[in-house]
This record gives sequence, structure tokens and C-alpha cells, in this order.
Amino acid sequence: MNRITALFDIEYPLIQAGMVWNSGWKLASAVSNAGGLGLIGAGSMYPEVLREHIQKCKAATTKPFGVNVPLLYPDIDKLMQIIIEEGVQIVFTSAGNPKTWTTHLKDHGIKVVHVVSSVKFALKAQDASVDAVVAEGFEAGGHNGREETTTFTLIPMVKEQLEIPLIAAGGIATGKGMFAAMILGADGVQIGSRFVATPEASSHQAFKDLVVEAKEGATELTLKELAPVRLLKNKFYTDVKRLYESTPTKEELSALLGRGRAKKGMFEGDLEDGELEIGQIAGLIHEIKPAAEVVAEIITEFKAINLPQL
Repeated sequence: MNRITALFDIEYPLIQAGMVWNSGWKLASAVSNAGGLGLIGAGSMYPEVLREHIQKCKAATTKPFGVNVPLLYPDIDKLMQIIIEEGVQIVFTSAGNPKTWTTHLKDHGIKVVHVVSSVKFALKAQDASVDAVVAEGFEAGGHNGREETTTFTLIPMVKEQLEIPLIAAGGIATGKGMFAAMILGADGVQIGSRFVATPEASSHQAFKDLVVEAKEGATELTLKELAPVRLLKNKFYTDVKRLYESTPTKEELSALLGRGRAKKGMFEGDLEDGELEIGQIAGLIHEIKPAAEVVAEIITEFKAINLPQL
């Protein structure tokens, strides 16, 4: 049995990323019902909103699902308490030190996975006793590593040294991409951007439409002085580029970013001044379709692959 399907008790080693402003209970339950592992993205939720999403997800599926928690979240104590109280069995952590919460969560019977962007932090996560690691290449949307290591390069380098299960992320949206990641050494994959273009994603329809329209080169990794983030190129992105021409201070970049831009862009649909986070693979996403269809297409394509002959 595959190490990821065994760890999470799921049908396919396919995880839907817990993306801010995109991954609510509707998307997570749909992916779990389709045989993958759905994740609720807690990073854009107040504690009681997260509780509501967990409860609705439990009502919508009897299959395993999880919650993604950015460890730098300001009310993280409240989030973790709600996760424990509601009996969530799987937690993915990111953007912080995995040692902070892993032992506490595991003491409550919760499986813990940490997201990293380098071999160094993959090994630190393993030392923190997480159950698995997501290694994410810089093709990925949203917040990202400073190393700019691609998935194709990162996965075999992490695999060479890691002992626990490895999940690949960044630039994966198809069965062929999943197959390639697993050939390189991953036990499973985490997919984000492809699930943005689904009816179940909680993001604004205008953002979803823009993702489908995106072509190669439509995104760029920027704001590395704050927290590196891959964005669609819109007016806000242009404002950032213009500011960089004056060699801005970190404070000036923070002032331009302000507060709530990701919500304004992805959730409220402000395509001009909002922060629009999506991966490079958006150029390969051409249609909005139900999450269950996305999962089925990926798995069907994966199973139909014939290995190339030498």
C-alpha cells in the first residue's frame, strides 16, 4: 500500500492544498468524497469561522479531511484548541517552526504534516517528529520559499535524505504531473491551483475566471523581503514592480501591501488592487469543473500512462 494512502486512510495519494480564501468546507469535503484528502485553509479564518467549516465538513463527508494552519497565525492557540475539540485527525502546518505544535497535536492523536521548500527544513521537520513532509517547489502559488528551487529539483534532493513519507507540491495539476513527481521519489502530491478553478472553491468567480485565462508567464514570485509570494500580474503587481525601481525599504513594501489584500483579490474579486495568488501551472488550467471531476481526471490520466521506451 502507498505510504500516503495508508497514513491518511484515503483512496488516492492526492491532497488538495489548504489555500487561504479558497479552501473551505465545500472544497475539502468534495475532494475527500472523491477519494483524495481535502484540507480546510485556516489561514484566512477567524477561530469560530474555522469551527463552523470543520463542523460543516464533518456533516458533508464521512471520509478523512484535514486543516492547514500557518504557524505564524496570530490566534493560533485558539485555532489549535478548536481543531482538537472538533476531533480533526489531520493537520498540515506551514510558515513556521514545526516543533512548536507537533508534539502537542500528536499527543491528541492527530497526524501532523509540515510544508517546506528545502532539504534543510525537511530534515528539521522530520526531527520534529512530523508524520510526513510536503516539499513545495517555487512554481507553487501563494507564499513560497526564498531558495527558488523547482519541484523537479527539490523532490529527488529531499527524497535522498528523508526517511518519512514525502508529498510533492508546486506545478502539479495533472495525472502526468502526479506521475512525474512520484517517479522522482514522492509518495503522493499536494495540488492547489487546479482546485481554485472549481465551483466548490470559496474564492470569487472573477478570480477563478482570471486563473482559467492565465497563460505561461502570467505569474511572478515577488515581495521576498517580506514573505515571498507568487502573484498573478495585475495592477497591484505592477505597483509592486514600480516601487522596487526605487530600492524600497522593507517598511515601504509593507506599507504598499497593507492589510487584507489577499481577501480583497481572491475572495472579494478586486482584480486590480487585490493580491491574486496562483501557481505557474495556471497556464495549464483551461476550465472550471467540479472537484470530483478534477480528481477523477488526474487519477485516470495517471493510471493510463505508458512508460516511454528507450
